[in-house]
Amino acid sequence: MHAAVVHSFGQPPRFEQFPTPTAVGPHDEVVDVIATGLHPRLRSQADGSHYTATDELPLIPGIDGVGRRADGSLVYFVLPDTTLGAMAEHTVIDGRRSIALPVNADPVLLAAAMNPAMSSWIALTRRIDFAPGSSVLVLGATGSAGQLAIQIARHLGASRVVAAGRGSEKLAALDADATIDLSADADAVARELGEKAADVDVVLDYLWGPPTELALMPLLLARTDRSRLLSWIEIGSVAGPDIALPSAALRQANVQFLGSGQGSVSAAGILESLPELVDLIDRNTFAIETVTLPLRDVETAWAAEPRDANARVVIAP
Repeated sequence: MHAAVVHSFGQPPRFEQFPTPTAVGPHDEVVDVIATGLHPRLRSQADGSHYTATDELPLIPGIDGVGRRADGSLVYFVLPDTTLGAMAEHTVIDGRRSIALPVNADPVLLAAAMNPAMSSWIALTRRIDFAPGSSVLVLGATGSAGQLAIQIARHLGASRVVAAGRGSEKLAALDADATIDLSADADAVARELGEKAADVDVVLDYLWGPPTELALMPLLLARTDRSRLLSWIEIGSVAGPDIALPSAALRQANVQFLGSGQGSVSAAGILESLPELVDLIDRNTFAIETVTLPLRDVETAWAAEPRDANARVVIAP
């Protein structure tokens, strides 16, 4: 079969021949891969920087996708940590980590949307008790996952959503009650955070690093009632893996920091919550742009896609 193969963590995957995988475990099955998304999570898997990454090479990247079973039915699958990922003509799935799809489901749409949508969906439905009427700040709102986070927060009943990201034109196109341009100077950003987002109930943080450090104290100190709980959920670290957390932040306001990702939610818990999300995406509840490229063009796609692109690239073997 053909696959996208990583031989060195410093190089993009190459399109080449690779042995066709075989089913080993009692729940394993080989599927034909129809579509798989080129996600930032997948990039971090392929360059060895994700916290679940190992040093095992060669590696076929790809953590989820839509495949066709031997009986012709469609399935959305989430792969375990494996070197036999979804960027190949065939892959091995664990049937327990899959969801049967309708005959007329759009494989490209599901491959594009499930991973970025899953990030905020799991955060709001599994990591906290999100109540309708709550307000949300999305840090990193101009990326595709952030754009979906706004829509998902709305769907779950958020009364107010504040979008913080880079670029005034991108921000203006979002369905947000207020926007904050993080590319402005630091003083202006801090002031706008205090004015527009101080009293949110939840922060969905796709950035971490310096933007989170900048946002933290202005937001906390401007809260009308600092004893009211603020849930700060770290989902991504596009801007940096670490922050300096002032001890005063934990004493001056009622804030809880928690993450959402593999480990903080069990695989069973994640999978249990996905059928509803699959159904919502399949019914075009959320808007997401897609660009489809053939597997043979994976090197070009890898080099060309900006991390904050509006459109999600889908590889179709």
